[in-house]
Amino acid sequence: MQPAFQKVVIFGVGLIGGSFSLALRKAGMVAEVVGFGRSQATLDEARRLGIIDRIGSDVAREVRDADIVLLATPVAQMADIFTRIAPHLGINTLVTDGGSTKGDVVAAARAKLGDKLAQFIPAHPIAGAEKSGAAAALADLYQGKKVVLTPMPENSKEAVARVRKAWESCGAVVSELTARQHDEVFAAVSHLPHLLSFALVHDLAQRDNRDQLLSFAASGFRDFTRIAASSPEMWRDICLANREAMMRELLQYANELHGLYQALEQSDAEKLEEVFSEARKVRSAWTQK
Repeated sequence: MQPAFQKVVIFGVGLIGGSFSLALRKAGMVAEVVGFGRSQATLDEARRLGIIDRIGSDVAREVRDADIVLLATPVAQMADIFTRIAPHLGINTLVTDGGSTKGDVVAAARAKLGDKLAQFIPAHPIAGAEKSGAAAALADLYQGKKVVLTPMPENSKEAVARVRKAWESCGAVVSELTARQHDEVFAAVSHLPHLLSFALVHDLAQRDNRDQLLSFAASGFRDFTRIAASSPEMWRDICLANREAMMRELLQYANELHGLYQALEQSDAEKLEEVFSEARKVRSAWTQK
């Protein structure tokens, strides 16, 4: 039986792009995968690991007959890639992405893709990890994980369904939001936690006794700061791309911290227990879903 996708082209063959390829391969859904990227070493490693069949050299030639083009780069690089691929996309080629923000990516697509805009179906796989690079790619990274599509009015139902099929073939559970809804949701539950994790580690790193502090840090610190090992470049781009929603979330969180500060200042045991109990109840219910 012929694979559903004869050719997939991936820009960025690290964790997200590499795992997309490996998952499609494992499912028998793709015949050939071609990779593009900024690092020759990463591309060579991706080929050695069987993530890609070939390293692309001619964008025009490769995207002309591709079934799907995946942009799995930091979001700040996507506008340039849209510019490069737009004149050469085949009429049946669909484009999707793995960006953690959607409003900026959609705006870039509108500015750069011209009459090919309808061929772009934005997506965000909720399956990242603190590791990056081709060696971090996993065939089962998306298994049981959520992927959010944020279709645009220009997208046909058939195009959305085909991109949905690709992600579902990777084992993902696919849902849909608008780009605005997406960015507001993930500012709260993903982008803010990463910012806080980076901030805590940076705060301790500036202290004269940081080595002593870190020598006594245990599992609680390790769990909270695990995501501070994520790509600084990627998270810089995400924070700036979702700047307004991030600032709203930071302000709300700052108000929450101020309330805790006041409770401590006033030795308000009742308030502290109330906050901790409510947080514990909500988190316990969430983890049991």
